[in-house]
Amino acid sequence: MKAMDECLLPSSFLLSGIRVKETIRCCPAAGIQRIWQRRGLSGKCREELPQAMCRPEGKERKRTMSKYNKEDIIRLVEEEDVEFIRLQFTDIFGMLKNVAITASQLEKALDNRCMFDGSAIEGFVRIEESDMYLHPDLDTFEIFPWRPQQGKVARLVCDVYRPNGEPFEGDPRFVLKRVLKEAADMGYTFLVGPECEFFLFQTDEEGKPTTKTLEMAGYFDVSPIDMAENVRRDIVLNLEEMGFEIQASHHEIAPAQHEIDLQYADALTTADNIMTFKMAVKTIARRHGLHATFMPKPKAGINGSGMHINMSLADKDGNNLFVDQSDRLGLSREAYQFMAGILRYIKEITVLTNPLVNSYKRLVPGYDAPVYIAWSAASNRSPLIRVPSSRGSSTRIELRCPDSAVNPYLALAACLAAGLEGIRQQLDPPASVDDNIYDMTDEELVRRGIEWLPETLGEALELYAGSAFVKNLLGEHIFTKYLAAKDSEWKKYRAEVTDWEVAEYLYKF
Repeated sequence: MKAMDECLLPSSFLLSGIRVKETIRCCPAAGIQRIWQRRGLSGKCREELPQAMCRPEGKERKRTMSKYNKEDIIRLVEEEDVEFIRLQFTDIFGMLKNVAITASQLEKALDNRCMFDGSAIEGFVRIEESDMYLHPDLDTFEIFPWRPQQGKVARLVCDVYRPNGEPFEGDPRFVLKRVLKEAADMGYTFLVGPECEFFLFQTDEEGKPTTKTLEMAGYFDVSPIDMAENVRRDIVLNLEEMGFEIQASHHEIAPAQHEIDLQYADALTTADNIMTFKMAVKTIARRHGLHATFMPKPKAGINGSGMHINMSLADKDGNNLFVDQSDRLGLSREAYQFMAGILRYIKEITVLTNPLVNSYKRLVPGYDAPVYIAWSAASNRSPLIRVPSSRGSSTRIELRCPDSAVNPYLALAACLAAGLEGIRQQLDPPASVDDNIYDMTDEELVRRGIEWLPETLGEALELYAGSAFVKNLLGEHIFTKYLAAKDSEWKKYRAEVTDWEVAEYLYKF
């Protein structure tokens, strides 16, 4: 899909990951001048910009493109009248947390001296070892455009450290960085492009969320049928002002369901972006009187919200290593092996890509969600993995089972680790399945060796609990804490009596 194409300046005007033409559209006059000033620029064209501040059109965003140092951030906070800075981190369940400081405490935070109580975060540490420190990633500094323009609010994504200066093994961002280091040691950069789906529902008189909507729009519908088009537009423009590049946005299949696709980037940037994206969507929806939810299946009988993950590997020069023009399908040996690794380990990591009881209400036949462990080189959306038709530098694989409730750090770490294991073991994927798997009989599925994804959280937990691969990936701390919490969630759900059970059985028995 193509990005929005309203053109106010030549498309070659690119600014640190932001299309200038789109930035002018979302923040005219003073807005573009403000962003240029933040980057230390003055309205120059691409050819005059420092190489570190620009990138060729169509290339992935790299974390090396824009580097801040401590002095840059202190200067930006002062020049932009930033009063509060949120030091953000993510718990093992994918919930965004933060410690808010005033600008007067910024230098302390940038010196990694901001401490918090780790025992207050579920899955972190015990009360007797509660002191934890936040180490800001300086390249993640951004000002929230939806907050007041006087006394602004900014954020820094942080890594969590122990008092002795060692990275905290329970920090999901650390898990992803560790696997990315393994990939780098093998000569690979992991690039990811997520397709993020969510619902926008009405709230009640008290402002509490409901599952009600007034619209009946469907796939690719537009206003006035798509009644939330302006909300989605507001989300996109705010994200672009923060430096996001939005590849596409549109209404999804179910009423009140929407999709926004983020541009390809390295995995750590993508995981950070997904967390910021979720916060932005919820915040802006609330400003419009709506509730945004990333719950995978909020209503029965409609499609659920997924988060398809497009993936590829690149070398140190940015060349796509999934490309082989001599192959019949245009795929390299590494592409096949990476895909085979994911297919091999997907059952064991499903609880990381689909973490909720509700996730498995989405993974049922008939609702455009994958159920079967297979791959296809055709335009076939029934298998777990498909290879989109784009080739050359756009060659990639698309994993279709993850949903919007994932912890992106753990999910991307699991996908990468599985793919790398496929390369190490030189695994071969099974034959491509180009038929509609949903139309196959059980006998045909067995004959072709097509297996199923776990059908419940309980089944996924059993596979996770017995996996040496996942335990090695996550480390003892997260592996154990995650298992205990999810097992408790599953047992609590099993003890519940649902409305469906009452309606189905009360009058019969």
